[in-house]
Amino acid sequence: MAERITSGLDPYTDASVVADDYDLTGRTAIVTGGASGIGVETARALAGVGAEVMIAVRNREAGEQAAADINASIGAERVSVGALDLADLASVEAFASAWGETPLHMLINNAGVMACPQSYTAQDLEMQVGVNHFGHFLLSAGLLRALMNGAEEGRAARLVSLSSSGHRRSDILWDDMHYRTRPYDKWQAYGQSKTANSLFAVGFHERFNDLGITANAVMPGGILTPLQRHLPREEMVALGWINADGELVAQGFKTPAQGASTSVWAAIGEELEGVGGLYLENLAQAEPFVAGGRLGVMPHALDPDSAERLWIVSEETLGVIL
Repeated sequence: MAERITSGLDPYTDASVVADDYDLTGRTAIVTGGASGIGVETARALAGVGAEVMIAVRNREAGEQAAADINASIGAERVSVGALDLADLASVEAFASAWGETPLHMLINNAGVMACPQSYTAQDLEMQVGVNHFGHFLLSAGLLRALMNGAEEGRAARLVSLSSSGHRRSDILWDDMHYRTRPYDKWQAYGQSKTANSLFAVGFHERFNDLGITANAVMPGGILTPLQRHLPREEMVALGWINADGELVAQGFKTPAQGASTSVWAAIGEELEGVGGLYLENLAQAEPFVAGGRLGVMPHALDPDSAERLWIVSEETLGVIL
């Protein structure tokens, strides 16, 4: 591979430290799932250096509480709340319509579902790929004009797509993406959705880089957040994440503020200006995955042919053409 792009920062740097040297006054950002976990810390870091941030959330009350907390912590009213249910495409369309063509400089597709019981979205898409990929695909499509309006001479608008090391669990299940016939496997379904998140960044960057929009995928690291809401304690103990008392014991896990750092770097890092289609982790471009390793990206998550195929399937599924 070409020389890796890195931030030069320690992987356990807080998101606010990543943002410290930037002035984002006059710039706008949307963070999906911004009411908890790494989403709220992503919003806090960006707003803390001047950005106007909308956190797009399913639970409006939780969003209002998160926004109030962030605004109090930064001493300014820069964070607002928008209603967004990624499991209902009508909600996605309504959110994008409400934003309209107002210039958007950063879109952080952070929200996600992990390892949930078999269930389906309002439009009958498997829940994990439906929320993590298809909901975000439609949102990004609806905000495309806003992102184009946010692009400036010498400074691109940026899309950040949250993937995961879970992408190693599955490529796209092209013959039965929504588990109509195959037995449901919650971790395989999660892996497929995280592969889709990475491929979406590849496809989006390929299409819209010339219009001043770059896109990269981010692996935030292991963090205990509400993302694990569907996992029983005994399963997390068996995975080696926590002990029987619920205390974190896994080596290498990050705090939410540390987990948000690569998302923030992807959104503002000067090293990434004009650069896209990458999978980023630990504040650097990921190296290829090596069997037995803990880090790295597998080829199927960055394959341009798969990215193109997924794009076509997504357009057909959602009835949009970009």
